[in-house]
Amino acid sequence: MHDPTAQPEPHVPPPTQTHSIPMPTAKPKPRRVLRRLLLVTAATVVVTYVAICAFVFAIQDRLIYFPPKGYAITPADFGSPFEEVALTTEDGVALIAWYLPHTTPKATILFCHGNAENLAGVVPTLKTFHQRGYAVFAFDYRGYGRSGGAPSEIGTYRDAEAAWRYLVEARGLAPETIVVFGRSLGGAVAIDLAGRHRPGALVAECTFTSLVDVGQREYPFLPVGLLCRHRYDSLKKVPHITCPKLFLHGTADELIPIEDARRLFAAAAEPKEFIETPGGHESGGFEHNWEYTQKLAAWLARVVPGSTSQPTPPAD
Repeated sequence: MHDPTAQPEPHVPPPTQTHSIPMPTAKPKPRRVLRRLLLVTAATVVVTYVAICAFVFAIQDRLIYFPPKGYAITPADFGSPFEEVALTTEDGVALIAWYLPHTTPKATILFCHGNAENLAGVVPTLKTFHQRGYAVFAFDYRGYGRSGGAPSEIGTYRDAEAAWRYLVEARGLAPETIVVFGRSLGGAVAIDLAGRHRPGALVAECTFTSLVDVGQREYPFLPVGLLCRHRYDSLKKVPHITCPKLFLHGTADELIPIEDARRLFAAAAEPKEFIETPGGHESGGFEHNWEYTQKLAAWLARVVPGSTSQPTPPAD
């Protein structure tokens, strides 16, 4: 039965069904994508560049030194008598040297050869000196020819020191009768030696201001000054050399610009002289032109005691 006192139940509306609407995924803005791409690219470039620098630092000895092995010829093949001399450096490295004696020498040439050559490669130059009346003493750096060891900057300096000691101590030569002659890399070695002793004269042919300057020209994209362990800083050393100095350089030198020689000359103290020769790095040497052979002989006659002004004319 219906109870008239009962309260009516409240009306409850049926639950409404709700549907979640997925929010759209935000796409990265183009500027943000570009920034990320640039950062990744920059990081890749930096890592690659550092790896290249590390690689060059590790193998730089092979990029600097090119030591030929063995001897295909000797001065005897050109009719010049010579003695093979065994030297030992202060750090115990065994070197090979050649001595071309002369009965009445005008002076003794202590010859420091260039980078990609050994004693056999400079036989024509040694013969030229000898035929013009000079005794000649040339040596191979460590790692070159049949010399032991491996080349380095300090090593080449020690090698030249051993050659100097041989002439002064074993041969009993007076330092003022020795002409230190260096070609290309050997010019840097000769400059270092002349700065530690006082020879009769120094001749630097086709040489450079410093190895860093050479490397910077060859590898302009690398921090050569930071990477190079071997400096050969002749520009820093040459002002302190007191003996007479001659700088010879080919006007068409494609490897070491003649400006390097002019800078060395400008930095050097008096007495000094500069001679430009025709030719490039391999053909600008004094012995390639009789006129410049005479000029070298005339200069040596002025600065080295006992030398004479007129060289013997070439036989060939």
